[in-house]
Order: sequence, then C-alpha cells, then structure tokens
Amino acid sequence: MLGIVSAALISGLNAAPTKKPTPAEKPASKEAKKINITFAKEVAPIIFNNCTTCHRPGEVAPFTLMNYAETKKRAKQIALVSESRYMPPWKADPKSGSYHDERVLTTEQIKTLKAWADSGAPEGNASETPKLPKFTQGWTLGTPDLVLEPGEEYALGAEGKDVYRNFVIPTTYAEDKYVSAVEVRPGNRTVVHHVLIFLDNSGQGRKLDAKNTELGYETFGGVGFTPSGSLGGWAPGNLPRFMPDGVGQLLPKGTDVILQVHYHKSGKAEKDKSKIGLYFSKKPIDKLMRVMPVAYLPLRIPANEANYRTQSAFPVLDNVTVHSITPHMHLLGKEMTVTAEMKDGTKTSLVRVPDWDFNWQTTYALKEPLKVPQGSKIAMTARYDNTPSNPRNPSSPPKPVRWGEETTDEMCIAFVGYTVDSEHLTKGIVAEDAIDFGSRRGANAAGRGGGMMQRVLKRFDANNNGKLDPDEMKKAMEAAKEFMGTSSTGKP
Repeated sequence: MLGIVSAALISGLNAAPTKKPTPAEKPASKEAKKINITFAKEVAPIIFNNCTTCHRPGEVAPFTLMNYAETKKRAKQIALVSESRYMPPWKADPKSGSYHDERVLTTEQIKTLKAWADSGAPEGNASETPKLPKFTQGWTLGTPDLVLEPGEEYALGAEGKDVYRNFVIPTTYAEDKYVSAVEVRPGNRTVVHHVLIFLDNSGQGRKLDAKNTELGYETFGGVGFTPSGSLGGWAPGNLPRFMPDGVGQLLPKGTDVILQVHYHKSGKAEKDKSKIGLYFSKKPIDKLMRVMPVAYLPLRIPANEANYRTQSAFPVLDNVTVHSITPHMHLLGKEMTVTAEMKDGTKTSLVRVPDWDFNWQTTYALKEPLKVPQGSKIAMTARYDNTPSNPRNPSSPPKPVRWGEETTDEMCIAFVGYTVDSEHLTKGIVAEDAIDFGSRRGANAAGRGGGMMQRVLKRFDANNNGKLDPDEMKKAMEAAKEFMGTSSTGKP
C-alpha cells in the first residue's frame, strides 16, 4: 500500500450513521464493537500477504511494512487508501474478467484494517504474529537461471530529452533455450521509464555498439534494425509470472540480448544498472507464447480535449488461445477496454481499465485462457484527457500530442499474449507464419515470426509473383480499413 493521499481521514466505525444502515452494514459495526482486532492475529496476515511484497527493502514502495511498529505508524493511512481501493494497486474493473495475481482486498479485509486503525492499532500478543513470507532478495520469482546486465553503470545526464539506450549482452549457450519467465529489475526507478528485451542473432547490435565510446548505443524507439525476436519487457507496476506448463519463449543459441532502457531525466545526474533474470523451462515446450499488437497509430490528441476516443482491432488469423493482455498508454490515458469479438458476433471482455495510471501498468493473465477462433478479431477502445484538469498532464498549458516514444508523447496499444492451437512443437508442428510482435520474419527454426506480411501476401497475391501489384494492393488496403481504427472527440 503506497503513497499518501491528500484527503481527510474518515470517521470511526462507531459514528452515528446519516441513514439507516443496510443489513450488510450492521455486522461490521457489531464487529468493531465486540471483537478486539489486533495486529498479531488479524492485521499482520493481511499486510504480509498483500503489501509487504512491495513494501520491503529494495522494492518499489517508498517505505517498508515489515513489522508492527512500521504498520502502526501508518495505520490511518493504510485504512484510507485501502477503503478507497487506491491500494493495493489493481486497475482492472472486477467485472471485466478474472486474473492471476489479483492485488485486491476483500470487503472484510478492508473493514478489518479500518476497525483496527479506529481502535488505536493495538498489537495484541506479539507471539501470535505470523512469520514474514520468504522473499528472495532482489527477485520476485526466486533465483533466476541466468542474470543478464551491462558490464557497468550507465551515466545519465541531468536534463534534456528522453534517452533510449541499448545494451548488448551476449549469451554463450551452445543449444536453444526456452524461457518460461522473465523478471526485469530496474536499477534506478527514478529515471527508468520502461525496459524492452530484444533478441539479435545477426550481430547488428554489436556493430552499432562498437561505434560508440560510451556504454551501449542510442536509438529512438527501435533498436536500429529489425530484431530476431523479443522476450517482453517491463513498465511501472508490471509484475513477472511464469507461463503455463508447456508454453515458453525461445532464446536461440548464440543470440545476443539487447536490453533497451528508456530513461526519463530527473533534473540531476543519475546512474543506472538495470538487469534481467531469465527462468528456463524445466519441462518440454509444446507451444510458443506470441504477442499480437492491437494499436491505434494515428493518434492526434488536440490540446484541451477532455474526451479523445479511439477504437481499433486486429484480425485473428488462426484458432488461438489468449492468455494475457497488457494495455499501454502514457500520461494522458484515462481508460482502455480490450474485447474479443468472435466471428459468430458474440463478444467476450478481456480487460477494462477504467482509471488508467501510468505508474501501475499490469499484464493481466487470464485465470481461464480464452479460445478465439480464426476469423474473429481483438478490439480495443481507449480514451484520453489532454486538459489542465488531468493532474498527470505533462504539459502546461496543454499542447497537441501524437504517437511517440517519449513520456510527453502518447501511445495506444494492447499487447495480447497468445498461443496457436494447431502448434505442437513436441510433434514437430510449427505455426511458422503466426503473428509475433517484435520478430523479424514469419518462419525460422523455431517458428517465431512477424507473420503479417506473409499472411497478407498469401491472401492477396493473386498471380503468385511474390509481390502485391497495384490492383492487389488496392484490395489489401480495402480489407485493412476495418483494422486501421478511428478516433473522435467530444462528449461520449
């Protein structure tokens, strides 16, 4: 539970109600009167299991909640931010789906925290306090099989535009590896905006790196060439988790890993040494986890527009299973909804984030992965507020904003993690031309690929000459209009 909310603390549970309490409210009032809620028995389990993961040394939270004294000091604050559901940070609408690792307190847990704070935050019998969970120092998922990091700290200047620094890190494996989880550890969270992990088996990254005297090399957006693959990334609030059994991402033998760190300068000179931990699969991999990008690229958000809306979609080209969704916007974003629109006309919610917060970006892993048939589409709608009333607006006065890589620019994209149903690597069946964001081509030894251009060519190259002639291109563009998206302004 993080941050100080500027608001008056709510009154005690025993205050006279302004209206007749409902039956659901009466038990809470009796509980506050009759039960002696203590830290040791009732509160510590809530704090240790829901808050201490982040509120411990070396993690993202600004203070620790490791014991009674630290928790009592902030009892009223904890009660306030939990009742408002500001903390723990979980932005998905509870009606939009059910997800792994949900950071959500129950109504009873919230009532317990408030009643404890209102009663003076007693400790109770200290011997009854449960032990802290065992945390691996520095790593959420435990000790990685491989840790990759630059050879030294990177020195970042005090002021100026955002920096995209690419650090080329070789791997020395003589055989292919399958990765079942990736954890990113930002070295300096003050300046690290996000981290992306690319793969390079062409040697192009090393050549670009060799041209620079400073650590790494700089680009704007991409890594300076088309990478051979990707291992995902990190943004504030995104927590790592293992993929399902039998699903993984390929790390080809001899591949260089390019760690691209997006820095947003803080006003003073800073240093950073971010790193990643890779966890290799211990079981056979039958399917590759791929990423389908649903985006609206022609963003044009006018200054002082409070309700800029976009909608776009991406075609589902195979029978697939959707496992996760990662919405991404910057500081003007207010809301995003991602939906699977089946070819029979039915719709299934994947995720809705009604109150977007750039500082808490999450990959929402579906508890029940969703089967989506070929011919369906993944649709996305988003809303932005580019007015002075948006407290996160980085520009004062507001200015027109377009798609761009810097924090003060904007983005509109949802990364959909999926597997192809027909793929069975254990049987030698590879989905060679499946869409995979960040990969170079549609087919290679492991079947990781960009895929889209191959699929377009296969569908519209009527004369089979290996390219799209003008009439074929016209038909392809007509078919693509549905997925290019639209935008609008004004009242909903």
